[in-house]
Amino acid sequence: MATGALVYEDIARRVIDDEVAGLNQLRAEIDHSFAEACKLILGCRGKIVVMGMGKSGHIGSKIAATLASTGTPSFFVHPGEASHGDLGMIESDDMVIAISNSGESGEVIDILPILKRRGIVIIGMSGNPDSSLARYATVHLSFHVEREACPLNLVPTSSTTSTLVLGDALAVALLEARGFTARDFALSHPGGTLGRKLLTTCADVMHSGDECPVVYIDSTIKDAIFEMTSKGLGMVVVIKEDGTIYGIFTDGDLRRAFEKMLDVTTPLRKIIKKGCLTVKKDTLAAETVRIIHARKVNSLVVADDDNRPLGAFNIHDLLNKGVM
Repeated sequence: MATGALVYEDIARRVIDDEVAGLNQLRAEIDHSFAEACKLILGCRGKIVVMGMGKSGHIGSKIAATLASTGTPSFFVHPGEASHGDLGMIESDDMVIAISNSGESGEVIDILPILKRRGIVIIGMSGNPDSSLARYATVHLSFHVEREACPLNLVPTSSTTSTLVLGDALAVALLEARGFTARDFALSHPGGTLGRKLLTTCADVMHSGDECPVVYIDSTIKDAIFEMTSKGLGMVVVIKEDGTIYGIFTDGDLRRAFEKMLDVTTPLRKIIKKGCLTVKKDTLAAETVRIIHARKVNSLVVADDDNRPLGAFNIHDLLNKGVM
């Protein structure tokens, strides 16, 4: 059993080594053609249409999805279906990224003359810079690999990995050129965990109005206990007579007060420190996670520009919103 396991592990390492070698070769072949392809895509007034057959099609579908989610409108069209009506999905302002390892895939090559006659720019991606696809393409990007990771040198492995990485390189280069932000990314992923993290603000998390625990500075420990208990945040915001924030009183402060044998009629003014950590209502909730960990606190107060409390929330609210 141990010997068999060792063989499998050796195969895995060999495959990884072969594919890394292919990626190193891809890296060495990146040249001005890559920059030209990026400029063409940035200047495209329509959408980017990605095509590919077989394994190249699967990779192309992922490349189209990555481009679309990072600010470059894109979709995948199967070249076999394109010959039977789906070419109508491609408009004159669109651009095509055609993928074929050999550069000779019949379903892809057959539709290239039609695209050329329509004046549609073609970015070719193949492992053969002397292929038909390379000759038809306005710009050709090579992902040639010396050999596949398959011991028969037949199964698309190293070549598909290099194609995928080349597509990722395009997407990231375009992302940076467009100044695409994390918020832009979240807007195209609003339903997922990432969207919640990047779109949720303190205003979405905080307890406001009557749900926000607030007492005046001249209130007593007893008053703070009642407010803290009724609002369930483990803290109260302490405000001055003018409504601005003086500080906070937490359950930790309460424990320390009891340890000092303080009477519950003791005014808060005598025991709490002035000032507290606050955030703005438009601060991303995900950013407050970093603040909470860095400052080792459990709750935060949301304040307006005049230092008046708008709300408060604790670590459990962030958990309930799926931000942590």
